[in-house]
Amino acid sequence: MRFTDGPRMDKDVYIGASPETVWAICTDLPRFGEWSPENRGGEWTDGATGPALGARFLGRQEHPGRGEWETTCTVSTFVPQQELAWALGELDDPGAVWGFSLTPEGDGTRLRQHVQMGPGPSGITEVIKALPDKEERIIERRLREYEAGLSAVLAGIKATAEAEA
Repeated sequence: MRFTDGPRMDKDVYIGASPETVWAICTDLPRFGEWSPENRGGEWTDGATGPALGARFLGRQEHPGRGEWETTCTVSTFVPQQELAWALGELDDPGAVWGFSLTPEGDGTRLRQHVQMGPGPSGITEVIKALPDKEERIIERRLREYEAGLSAVLAGIKATAEAEA
């Protein structure tokens, strides 16, 4: 797989809590640092106090191979208590798009988290430029990291939501 293919990772989990409870946790940016192996939380910027189409936030990340950095993100999809996605970097040429979708299921909620690389520049494109002959291995490794991260975040949200329910 190559970066131009728009590599994507999706994971989902059933949570024994209402969509309202799960949504409140999914949109609480500072809490992400509690669950994610890379994200250290975030904060709404430019006067935003929560998610809305076009709202911006600053996300903080840390990775053993890259160090620490911050990314400006813009909410690109917003359907309250159903769907939230945000673009990293430029809205019209994001380095990645992350998001959640919530679906009522029985007495709880099916929560899906996804990430798609590109099409715009990001930290991974810098690595690929330096090692173009290893692009497929770089993408595969990053997708494995994404899978571990998505699993950790979903498990954290599940535990938190079910404890609150």
